[in-house]
Amino acid sequence: MNVQLFIPCFVDQLYPETGFNMVKVLEKAGCTVSYNANQTCCGQAAFNAGYWEDAKSVCNKFLKDFSGTDYIVGPSASCVGFVRNYYTKLFENSSQHHAVQDMNKRIFEFSEFLVDVLKVDQFGAELNGKATYHDSCAALRECKIKEGPRKLLANVKGLSLTEMNDVETCCGFGGTFAIKFDSISVGMGEQKVENALATGAEYLISTDLSCLMHLQGYIKQKGHSLKTMHLADVLAAGWQ
Repeated sequence: MNVQLFIPCFVDQLYPETGFNMVKVLEKAGCTVSYNANQTCCGQAAFNAGYWEDAKSVCNKFLKDFSGTDYIVGPSASCVGFVRNYYTKLFENSSQHHAVQDMNKRIFEFSEFLVDVLKVDQFGAELNGKATYHDSCAALRECKIKEGPRKLLANVKGLSLTEMNDVETCCGFGGTFAIKFDSISVGMGEQKVENALATGAEYLISTDLSCLMHLQGYIKQKGHSLKTMHLADVLAAGWQ
C-alpha cells in the first residue's frame, strides 16, 4: 500500500524523530512510504487567524503537493482535521472542489490509518511503565478518534494505561488561543497535567504534538518528571 507522508510544520521543525518513527511503523505494517520534500503548511495557522485568502493560497499548494491516488497519513489530527473539515469551505463552488473531495477520502491521521484502514494494532512495541492518554480536541471532535489509539497502546508490552479525570477536556493549547488567552490556556494546561499526575502515570501520550508541546511547557516549568510522548514514538519503541 502506497502512503504519502504528511509532516506538519511544527513536527518538521521541532519533533522530526516522530516523523521518522512514523515511517518505521508504517513500513513494518507493509506500506511503501514516500515523502514530498516540497510540501509546506496545510494552511491552518493562517485560516484560524482569519487570513482566509492567504490560507487559500497555501491550501491550493497542499492540494497540488498531495495529488494522486496514494493515501496521505499525518501525525496530527489537528492538521488532518483541518484539511477534512475546512478545505470544503475554502474551496466551495471552485474548480478545486472535486480535488478536495478526493483528498478527503485519502487523508488520515496516523492512528486511524493503522486501525481503521490497515486493520493492524500490534507492532511488537515495548515500553515499561505507567501511562495515561490525552484525547486532543481535533482527534476527538473533528476526526472522531477515540478507541483506536487506546487499542494500539493496549498492545504495547510493559505499558499500563490508566484513564485520567476529564480526559475529553481541552488541554488549553488551541493554536492562537494559547497566545490570545495565555492565562486561561495555562490554567487549562495545569488542570490536564495535574489530572495526568493523579493517575500515577510516567508517560502522557497523545496523537497531537501541539497539545503535548503545550503541556510539556507546564511540566518543565513545574519540574515534574512526567514525560510526554507521541503515539508514533511509543509504537516504535523496543524494536529495530
